[in-house]
Amino acid sequence: MATVGKNVAKTTRGEAHPTKRDGWRSYARALGPGLVTGASDDDPSGIATYSQAGAQFRFAMLWAALLTLPLMAGVQEICDRTALATGKSLGELCRRRFGRIGRTVMTVLLVALLVANTASVATNLLTIGSGMALLHAGPASLWALIAGVLIMVLIVAGSFEKIARVFKYLCLSLLTYLIVLVVAHVPWTTVAANTFLPHIKLTGPYLGLLVAVLGTTISPYLFFWQTAHRVEELEAELEGGDQAVTLKSRTRRDAKAKTRRSRFDVFFGMGLSNIVMFAIITATASTIGTHGSHNIQSAADAAQALKPVAGSLSTVLFAIGFIGTGFLAVPVLAGSASAGLAGFFDKDWGFSRSVRQAPLFYILVGVGTIGGTVLSLAGVNPIRLFVVVAIINGVAAAPFLIALMLVSNDREIMGQHRNGHLATVVGWFTVTLMTIAAIAMFATGGV
Repeated sequence: MATVGKNVAKTTRGEAHPTKRDGWRSYARALGPGLVTGASDDDPSGIATYSQAGAQFRFAMLWAALLTLPLMAGVQEICDRTALATGKSLGELCRRRFGRIGRTVMTVLLVALLVANTASVATNLLTIGSGMALLHAGPASLWALIAGVLIMVLIVAGSFEKIARVFKYLCLSLLTYLIVLVVAHVPWTTVAANTFLPHIKLTGPYLGLLVAVLGTTISPYLFFWQTAHRVEELEAELEGGDQAVTLKSRTRRDAKAKTRRSRFDVFFGMGLSNIVMFAIITATASTIGTHGSHNIQSAADAAQALKPVAGSLSTVLFAIGFIGTGFLAVPVLAGSASAGLAGFFDKDWGFSRSVRQAPLFYILVGVGTIGGTVLSLAGVNPIRLFVVVAIINGVAAAPFLIALMLVSNDREIMGQHRNGHLATVVGWFTVTLMTIAAIAMFATGGV
C-alpha cells in the first residue's frame, strides 16, 4: 500500500491519452486508489472476522462473498465517481449537499466514525503486537506501543510511504490462503452449494457475525478513503497544477478514458478483496472448522488455517501477514475519518500536505493514532475487538450510504455524472440490505 498523495505518481499527457499500443499498460498504471482500498479492506479486522466465520459456521457464510462483490464494487465506484466528477472528498461534498440539520447529523456520524476507527487502530496495533509475540520477539503490548509511536512519527515526518512499500509485500503472505484451497481437502460440492444457495440461520450468533462480515467488507471508512485517495491522485496530475483535474475539465475523449481506467482500478481492487475473503472463509472452514464449531480466541488460533501449506511455519507466515496488514491499516483508518471531518469543516487535509498546511487533519490523525495506541495497552483481546468493531461498522454503514446516495444522485453536484439506473439500484439495495441485517441482529440478540 502507499500513502495518499505523496506516493501518487504524476501522470503525463501521454498517460492521460493512451494510444492503442499503450493498451493494457495504461490500465496497469491506473491501478491505485481502488487497489489500495481493496487491499486495505482485507486488514486484520477482515482476516479475523472471515476466519471466525469459517471456524464457527464453516461454509454457511460463503454466499456473503458472492453477494458483497457487486455491492462493494458498486458502492466504491459511486464513491470514486463523485471524486472524479467534482475533485472533492466525500466530507466536502456532504457539507455542500446538506443543510443545518443534515450537517449536524453528519457531524455526529463522522465523530462516531473517528471513534470507531480509533478502536480499529487499537486492534491493528494489537495485531502488530500479536504478530511479534508469535515470533517470540517480546510482549504484544510493548510492540503495540512501539508501532503506534513509530507510525505517528512517520506520518508527521512525511516518510511513511518509503517503508510502506516494504510492508506492502509482507501482505502478500495472505495470498497463501489461495494455496490452502489447493492443498487442503476442500469439499468443493459443499462450497458451491453454500456459495450459490444462501444458508441463513436466524440465530443471534449467526446474524451478529453476518453483520460483522458485511461491516468489515462494506466499511464506512472505505467510502472516505476512496474519495480522498482519488482526489489527491487528481491533484498530482501535471495538467492541473495543484488543482484536481475533474471530468468536466477534460476533453470528452480524455474523460471517458479516465472513467474507464478508474472503474477498472476499482473493480480490480474490489474483486481481489473478495477473492481473498472467499479464500479465508473456505480455508478456515476446511481446516479449523473440520471438527465442528470453533471459536477463534487468538492470532495463534487463526494461524492454524495455514498449516496445510506452511506446516510448522504457519505461525511465522501468519504473523508476517498480520504485522504487514496491521501496519498499513493504521494510516488508512486514521486518515479516512480525519479527511472526512476536515473536509466537512472546510479545512485542508491529506498526507500530501504538511502539518502547518493541514493542522486539523493531523490533529485528528493524531487523536486516532495516539488514542488507539493508548487503547491497545488496555489488554483487550484483539480478535474479539475486531469482530465488535466490524459489527459497529455494519450498523453504521447504512446512514453513511444514504448520505453517499444523496450526494451522488444530486444533479447540481454531479451534473451528467450522477448515478445511472444501475448504480442507483445497487446503492439503495445495499442500504436496504445493511439496514435489514442490523435490525435482524438486534431483534435476535446478536450483540
